[in-house]
Amino acid sequence: MSRPVYLDYHATTPVDPRVLEAMLPYFCDRFGNAASRQHAFGWEAQEAVDSARARIGALINASAGEIVFTSGATESNNLAIKGTARALRERGDHIVTVATEHKSVLDSCRRLEQQGWRLSVVGVSPDGVVDLDELRRTVTERTVLVSVMAANNEIGVLQPLAEVSAIVHAAGALLHTDAAQAAGKVPLDVDALGVDLLSLTAHKCYGPKGSGALYVRRRRPRLQLECLIDGGGHENGLRSGTLNVPGIVGLGAAAEICRNEMPAEGARLAAMRDRLLNGLRANLDGLRLNGCAVRRLPHNLHVSFDAVEGEALLMALGDLAVSTGSACSSGSQAPSHVLQAIGAVGERTGASIRFGLGRTTTDEEIDLAIERVTKVVRALRRQDVTRTAAS
Repeated sequence: MSRPVYLDYHATTPVDPRVLEAMLPYFCDRFGNAASRQHAFGWEAQEAVDSARARIGALINASAGEIVFTSGATESNNLAIKGTARALRERGDHIVTVATEHKSVLDSCRRLEQQGWRLSVVGVSPDGVVDLDELRRTVTERTVLVSVMAANNEIGVLQPLAEVSAIVHAAGALLHTDAAQAAGKVPLDVDALGVDLLSLTAHKCYGPKGSGALYVRRRRPRLQLECLIDGGGHENGLRSGTLNVPGIVGLGAAAEICRNEMPAEGARLAAMRDRLLNGLRANLDGLRLNGCAVRRLPHNLHVSFDAVEGEALLMALGDLAVSTGSACSSGSQAPSHVLQAIGAVGERTGASIRFGLGRTTTDEEIDLAIERVTKVVRALRRQDVTRTAAS
């Protein structure tokens, strides 16, 4: 059976062969524990970890000492939100986030709410951008942390983090951003953006699954977090456990490749994304773009089709690997909370598809996607007209 064309790069990415090559020695030959300080095997592993820390820091303009290794963005989000709240519980009792955040952010905030914290969820405009005026009204002197994602995992919207941080810091609070989808895809500078904590993961940027990092600011101000995992005091006491050296090496290699190739790759992907959107618009009416057309990831396209049922559309597109939204909520039959927040769900809004383009996507695959989606949407609409007439 031939494999479908993969256009779901938001869900995960293949490991870049250059990343795999960098990782392989640390499975068998250089297998030391980075915490073993008494011999060369441990020193070798620690050197590899230190190198990866510096590479990841360079990607976001942070120092190596500000990078804490985790198992991925979900753990990083939990550590950032819960760890900050617990460390600052004497200073305030209020957490703020945004309606379109990833579930690992929303659920972490709701867990704190169950434990007595006050939670405010700020809305977004119809194009998915956070409402800055509502944010200003919401943040108070009792707010300890605001979490606003860098780029949305469904509709690809880039949030105005610099403007957000100005509002947050003026109230004396800290800013966390989930940058899982943005890191390695668009430039991120934690100093210029005023970000205090930033989550990222390897498998969204051509690295291995199970490896991630959390940036924790150590300068102006130096942040104190309460750890979630005890036992050994690894990662400056923030995340105990034996380090996943091969995964960390892979994340470091992926970060360096992204930093070097991001400008050219971003331009190429944006051109192909526009080719896809223009091709669909030329062939189909009743098509709507979800999310801001300008403030958007270069490889993201999220569209809705009037008079088409979502499950039927995805089933008919068996030779295209696409999705309706977040892979982290797969299996759920509930409407996407992101589309609900921007008013893009309901009886008249039709089916939605998230296209995620990637490093190996070609123009030929884009043309195939245009052809297949056009054919399937037209066929499903004809079936709907026939059923309506028969009833």
